Amino acid sequence: MMRIFMTPHQFTPIALAFLLLTPALHAQTEHKAGKSRHMDRRFDPSSAKSFDNPDRDKTQKPNEVLAALQLKSGFAVADIGAGTGYFSIRLAKHESAPKVFAVDIETSMLDHIRQRAEKEHLANVHPVHGGPTSPNLPEPVDRVLMVNTYHHIADRVSYFRDLRNSLKPDAQVAIIDWKKGGTGQGPRHEHRFTPEEITTELEKAGYQRVAQHDFLPNQEFLMFRPAGN
Repeated sequence: MMRIFMTPHQFTPIALAFLLLTPALHAQTEHKAGKSRHMDRRFDPSSAKSFDNPDRDKTQKPNEVLAALQLKSGFAVADIGAGTGYFSIRLAKHESAPKVFAVDIETSMLDHIRQRAEKEHLANVHPVHGGPTSPNLPEPVDRVLMVNTYHHIADRVSYFRDLRNSLKPDAQVAIIDWKKGGTGQGPRHEHRFTPEEITTELEKAGYQRVAQHDFLPNQEFLMFRPAGN
């Protein structure tokens, strides 16, 4: 089920403040002065299978997520919080064959993605070393996908405001993150957000929500685009 929001103008990974984590790996977090502070993390390549366990597909629904992005030939896509490449590799294999910027702050994860792409002969995958306040994208993109990463960003309003400089005129930003009140895997309650809370922050950063998808059982899925476009 999808709800479309039509408003005067149409708008969730790594901050990038130590974001870029997938469901299988979460840094310890604590609140201080209203912002998230994250512990350093290191990726052990031997744990890669836990990130890309096929069982994850049952709840992550990657095919449905990619369909919702409405990818077109010639697109450039940033997977912010790429982790081991769960979505980056799938994006690269999509029939539209987009240029994929796999962004993470952990260099060992980027090495892992690079090796995966080379092994599968995916020349359209480009690992990018993101920073705590910027994904450091080398060129503007048509789509941004941020999965289980939004809650790791320290200053989200500032981060997304600056991200606008890396978006093409008709770009959209997809934020997928853990539902507030959810149980089981995922971050603590204080690091979860309602759709309204995410929308409020993105509006402050200059975005407008254009859609909300409800097919993910454990995560919110919101689509935004820069206001005024």
